[in-house]
Amino acid sequence: MATVYRETTAPGGLSDVVRCRWEDSGEAPKRIVPDGCVDLVESGGEVFVAGPDTTAWTWETPPGVRARGVRFAPGRAGEVLGLGADELRDQRVPLGDLWGREGGLLAERVLCGAASLADVVAERRAGHGDREISELIARLDEGVPRVSAALERFTTGERQLRRRFTLAVGYGPATYLRVTRFQRAIGLAWTAPDLASLAASAGYADQAHLSRDCREFAGVQARAFFRAKKCAVSIVDPYSAR
Repeated sequence: MATVYRETTAPGGLSDVVRCRWEDSGEAPKRIVPDGCVDLVESGGEVFVAGPDTTAWTWETPPGVRARGVRFAPGRAGEVLGLGADELRDQRVPLGDLWGREGGLLAERVLCGAASLADVVAERRAGHGDREISELIARLDEGVPRVSAALERFTTGERQLRRRFTLAVGYGPATYLRVTRFQRAIGLAWTAPDLASLAASAGYADQAHLSRDCREFAGVQARAFFRAKKCAVSIVDPYSAR
């Protein structure tokens, strides 16, 4: 069965902390690659948090099961989840394990339809994020060639900024910059005539640079990975399109 996936905008009042909501009813296995985000997911009778990834993993929706998720904006999950994103790196954690009895009760409410994932986010949200880290994320998203360029003009010391960034995002600025560049390549893949052109458009030094990141983040050769992306341009995976 083909993947049936769609995204909707964040509900009112949550647009600064939530990047989007998504639904997936496809049963085909999907290769999930890093994107710098954390998701709150409902699927298969479970509500869990999918932490920030550093490598690919496989998602497969059971037959007849619809998965739903709330995708946090990079760096914003902690103010809802109550812990650093680095503690969730490369993990899938049931809500009951994360928040104990309260988390178990909230999961039951979601699964029985008494509350939505967005309701959970709204109920648990505390604080308004770290303004300096949000600014650093925005600079990295612009495609700066090096982290040092994004760190310029901050009054806070670099060591403290890097520590706070890792706490908020789940890994350091250098890894995040590589992840966003790889995501940029994914978004451009369907328009690029070849890998060399794709690498240049996405901000890589050369094709070999892109190929190394693809092997690390997607676990497959770049030629095969981006060929598949071109063939499935109308099919969006629930995490790789964050």
